[in-house]
Amino acid sequence: MSEHQKGLWITTIGVLFVVPDSLFIRLIDATAWTVTFWRGTLSGLIVLLVIAIFMGRKPFYDSFRTGYSGLIYTVLIALSAPSFVLAVKLTSVANVVLIIASMPVFAAIFSRLFLGEPITRRMVLTIIGVFLGLSIVAFGSSVNEQASWQGDLVAVCVSASFAGAMTAARKLRAVSMVPAIPVAYVLGALIVAPFAEPFSAFAAQPALILLHGSFIACSSVFLTLGPRYISSGEVALLILLETALAP
Repeated sequence: MSEHQKGLWITTIGVLFVVPDSLFIRLIDATAWTVTFWRGTLSGLIVLLVIAIFMGRKPFYDSFRTGYSGLIYTVLIALSAPSFVLAVKLTSVANVVLIIASMPVFAAIFSRLFLGEPITRRMVLTIIGVFLGLSIVAFGSSVNEQASWQGDLVAVCVSASFAGAMTAARKLRAVSMVPAIPVAYVLGALIVAPFAEPFSAFAAQPALILLHGSFIACSSVFLTLGPRYISSGEVALLILLETALAP
């Protein structure tokens, strides 16, 4: 199997694990901050334990030496996790997955700006079309009681943040950024902790919350490994499978 094929398979598996994310968020009867707290805490701790048990401390040292690019990756992942939950709570799931479909466009822009990868004329036309489409979605939300432009705007931030994180991971492809996942997720959980009510929610739905954290842990690992073998644009394109498969 070639490196490119390996990257495609790894990323596809990651996408399949993230498909039920919006469904979990809707099923868990808790505030956005509470869901974010458990989503980040559990998935972060699961990844941390797996790395510590099977790989030891060296991967953490390697990822912490990645400088500004590694810091950018960690911060963007930390921001995208709570933002996704907030977007699903504020607007319709259909709007969220549709807006996140713009991720390849952001990935192409960031790859051009920071990695020097070219943008074709066809991609320029695609970028214009996508932003026109996002404007139409935002206009529709203003007349739809189940959606809101605020939630749509948060979803755009999620799309841009994750595309930026994948671009940073691509730049650092010689080093696995998986050890940065626990740092990012736990950081995000700590930020929302003062606004969350975690213990009452966990007491009411422990199985659902644990399953949600496990799925996010698996998806995060695979989606972080993917850019080591394929471009961030290709990763973003594969993430579009979530738009087609999301419940």
